[in-house]
Amino acid sequence: MRTSFHLAYHVRDLDEARAFYGSLLGCREGRSTDTWVDFDFFGHQISLHLGEPFAVTNTGLVGDHQVPMPHLGLVMAMPDWKDLAERLTSQQVDFVIPPSVRFEGEAGEQATMFFRDPSGNPIEVKGFADLDKVFTK
Repeated sequence: MRTSFHLAYHVRDLDEARAFYGSLLGCREGRSTDTWVDFDFFGHQISLHLGEPFAVTNTGLVGDHQVPMPHLGLVMAMPDWKDLAERLTSQQVDFVIPPSVRFEGEAGEQATMFFRDPSGNPIEVKGFADLDKVFTK
């Protein structure tokens, strides 16, 4: 059974968040008030509340990279990942880790990219050629 997750976290500016999540990432805006806004984050619900974002450190060793921890992640089918990577690259997003492939030739082969929202919240987007192999060892 596939279900959607809900994640709520802080952003410093709702207008910046709307531009980033709505205009840049293409997420549909949902309900909102003066202090928070919901987005359909690729089929999942995120609620962005005004406040100070969580502390982040580059302490997650994955392959050859230290990745920001904690971070929000998303897994996409490879064609969708490639479309998003091209859109973000064309918009000159400042990547923490630019679009690339890791674990090439292994069971966990995946495309990945890391970037931050305007409030500094890190986001990883992974792409898999076969979504049924996301958990393959």
